[in-house]
Amino acid sequence: MIFFRYCEHGIRIVFGKSIDLETHEKVRRYYFFLKSLRIKEIIDIIPSFTSCLIYFDGERISFQRLTSLLMEREEEMKTVDVPKPTLHEIPVKYGGEYGPDMEFVSSYSGLAENEVIEVHTSTLYTVFMAGFIPGFPYMGILDKRLYTPRLDTPRLKVPEGSVGLAQLQTGIYSFESPAGWRIIGKTNTPLFDCKKEPYSLLKIGDMVRFVRA
Repeated sequence: MIFFRYCEHGIRIVFGKSIDLETHEKVRRYYFFLKSLRIKEIIDIIPSFTSCLIYFDGERISFQRLTSLLMEREEEMKTVDVPKPTLHEIPVKYGGEYGPDMEFVSSYSGLAENEVIEVHTSTLYTVFMAGFIPGFPYMGILDKRLYTPRLDTPRLKVPEGSVGLAQLQTGIYSFESPAGWRIIGKTNTPLFDCKKEPYSLLKIGDMVRFVRA
């Protein structure tokens, strides 16, 4: 782990340099470790692909003091209770009006559309993080046969529930939104509800299997 100052009242803790499952597990364990400490000066904890970002109350604790405190309590991480990932099956309508980029993905990959669907539904994906918009899950690792570049010019909006590909990741647009990913399908499964906790359906570490609807 490497500790960095992040803006005036932030600490960024880095666990690796690449998006992979080993680094993800380190991030996930440390995230639940931080939550278990219940340090009142910590305002928010944001896990990402390779790091955890901590926002703290700078009027109550300094960067140096909080960093030292975290290092002092690091041994407690060995006993932290990390929740078992939840498995979600997400039904998807692929191609046609639901997947405007399916033809491109098929051509770019050299696979028939049915083969693209078969490959996409045969992988069990890990939710590495959520962001961009509330509830948007960044998931991987995508089968290399479906490696796809982002759009050169993002669309101004795609419908809520659109399922997209970008490089070696797949994701679901939790709201109508601008989009730079290649859209291959759509789900009616709601991903975010601001009136009901937990607000986001998919959490860091959860597993997702797509099912053809």
